[in-house]
Amino acid sequence: MTNEVSNNKPRVRFAPSPTGPLHIGNVRVAIFNYLFAKHHGGTYTVRVEDTDIERSKQEYTDSILDSLQWLNLMPDEEVVYQRSRVSEHKKLLDELLKKGLVYPCFCEPKTAEEKMSALEKGAGEKYDGTCRDKKWTIQDLKKPHALRFKIPSDCTNVKFDDLIRGEISIDTDQLDDFIVMRRAGNPIYNFVVVADDIAMNITHVIRGEDHISNTPKQILLYKALEKEIPKFAHLPLILGPAGNKLSKRDAAVAVTEYKKIGILADAFLNYLVRLGWSHGDQEVFSREELIKYFDLDHVGKKGAIFDIKKLEWLNGTYIRNLDLETYLIQLEKIDENKHSSLTELWDRATLVLLFELYRERAVTLVEIAVNVISLGAAPDSLDMSLIKKWVKPQTSDVLKEFLEYVEGNEISEEKLSHDALIKKAKELCEKFELKLVSIAQPLRLAITGSTCSPGIFDLIPLFTKEEINKRVTSLIKQL
Repeated sequence: MTNEVSNNKPRVRFAPSPTGPLHIGNVRVAIFNYLFAKHHGGTYTVRVEDTDIERSKQEYTDSILDSLQWLNLMPDEEVVYQRSRVSEHKKLLDELLKKGLVYPCFCEPKTAEEKMSALEKGAGEKYDGTCRDKKWTIQDLKKPHALRFKIPSDCTNVKFDDLIRGEISIDTDQLDDFIVMRRAGNPIYNFVVVADDIAMNITHVIRGEDHISNTPKQILLYKALEKEIPKFAHLPLILGPAGNKLSKRDAAVAVTEYKKIGILADAFLNYLVRLGWSHGDQEVFSREELIKYFDLDHVGKKGAIFDIKKLEWLNGTYIRNLDLETYLIQLEKIDENKHSSLTELWDRATLVLLFELYRERAVTLVEIAVNVISLGAAPDSLDMSLIKKWVKPQTSDVLKEFLEYVEGNEISEEKLSHDALIKKAKELCEKFELKLVSIAQPLRLAITGSTCSPGIFDLIPLFTKEEINKRVTSLIKQL
């Protein structure tokens, strides 16, 4: 950790807790911290808040760091682990205890039943101050006790200028002498956050609005420690489609789930930035543009609705700018088996053509792989109901003549051209008085096993005449 803030440039931190995988609300906080620091030429840091020993797990730490690595959001400095600083936290508490700014509380913790009873009586959970002015000795500290912060009696409210929401003022009668160390001897969140932010020289705390209630307590601790108070910015929440708090029923919450289905890192980052921030009407940004334009002035105060369809649309936009080599590199990172299947089923030249065709409608990387792999084998079975509305009495005859054309001498190449095939299809439609869709959709089902695919006359030339005959003949037999 550095000891000085240089040239007044901002130092920010993203501080996840490894009690679960990184979710999209938290990663947006990381993104906003990263962009704010880069825009202002500052420093972006990451601190893993792992002091909750019971709930913190290494697998979650690894998952969080993997997600940040995937999104290219690794910090400018070495990752800080909060647990490694516990001795420093306790030294600061000892200083505050000696100054009388915190005091030992020997009260037995209330049971769940007692808390419920107090709430029913309208008493709430505020501490009644039993130990606030109690005399104690060093010997008393050998007894089980918590430490509480003594809110100054002459402090009636705490104000701060939120960089997103403007001035926020909270009366201290809404607070009590809050605990800074539990009876078990472990310092708790509001204190250790302040201690670590001071040690890391954090100048701006950018986090979710659910932390607004913590801010007055932390400001009081900064004042007690006689340290400069950072600037605060509280981001709106990400909401579900109905305007409620985003849940697993609305969309996958863990970042890793989006990586698994083939959402591109840059598309995901781009989308999450736009949840709560805007730059005119622009939707698609390069990372360089985001760094150039990002500021907190254009972060909204209201919660932003998470729309999976819009994310898929944006991801599709990014996919259409990929070449095959980049696509295969990305696919291998998320599914080695599908990567192997693709490269084994198709030669490179054909794979280039297939990728160019399938990427036009795709919204995820995995979707392309699944479809192109499936195309490599004749459909196991055909759902004839899919083409029911297009099947006519003439359909069998049309398909048979189409196959005769494919097998005949009109085209001598092993692989047939798109233009020749569509020209012949139109001629047959005119002869049998059918619309083009009445031959295209049965052919699509025969070749792909589906009625939704890239242009069928683009796909057919990628197969041998023998394979075309095999698949179309199978369909004819079922008409």
